[in-house]
Amino acid sequence: MAPNLSSDASHQFPSISKPNKHGGDIESAAAARGSSGSGGGRVDYLARAQWLRAAVLGANDGLVSVASLMIGVGAVNDGARAMLVSGLAGLVAGACSMAIGEFVSVYAQYDIQVAHADRVRSGAGGSSDDGSSDGGAGEEGLPSPAQAAAASALAFAAGAAVPLLSGGFVRPWAARVAAVCASSSVGLVGFGAAGAYLGGASVVRSGARVLLGGWLAMAVTFAVLKLCSLAFKTQVMSA
Repeated sequence: MAPNLSSDASHQFPSISKPNKHGGDIESAAAARGSSGSGGGRVDYLARAQWLRAAVLGANDGLVSVASLMIGVGAVNDGARAMLVSGLAGLVAGACSMAIGEFVSVYAQYDIQVAHADRVRSGAGGSSDDGSSDGGAGEEGLPSPAQAAAASALAFAAGAAVPLLSGGFVRPWAARVAAVCASSSVGLVGFGAAGAYLGGASVVRSGARVLLGGWLAMAVTFAVLKLCSLAFKTQVMSA
């Protein structure tokens, strides 16, 4: 059997690690940089997390909200105009709500990061000459409330447009509801799969999870509105 040259060489010639200025060694630092996804052609999925969450969440909310709203209105009104108007109102109202909510949320994060940077800077006695203070580094990654609000509104509107355009102009009631359900199902699978692919997660599992959640929301909305219509005789006739 051939001798183990690698183990013998490791005993005779131990590896030498050169310390860097932070007290670690160069090999460890290189390994850390490689595992973080910043080099070597690797994708940094953590860097995508914030904008990916906002985009997928906004589009999914828009699709599920407007589709459920249109199906719920269809449970008490068989007119195409009522479903179209309700879907359009849901698109506008939801996009505005998402924009305002994201703006307030991100602005709160912005204030927290600025306050933290100020505390670090004051505790360190101000920025150093080479600009290596933590306060200066923190200010480089400040979020943009306006950008987050615009992205959320656009994502919601894009998702809401799927059921609105597919079923809002179909005249027969059954075909209209079927078109909304079918287009919404395709959109849910697509949004779930896209988010999983960009985030490095399971495409099948994510698509199935988003699809089942959307179906549940639409079914509950239709059932509640239909039961209320039957119980309280609130059937709204089309004009």
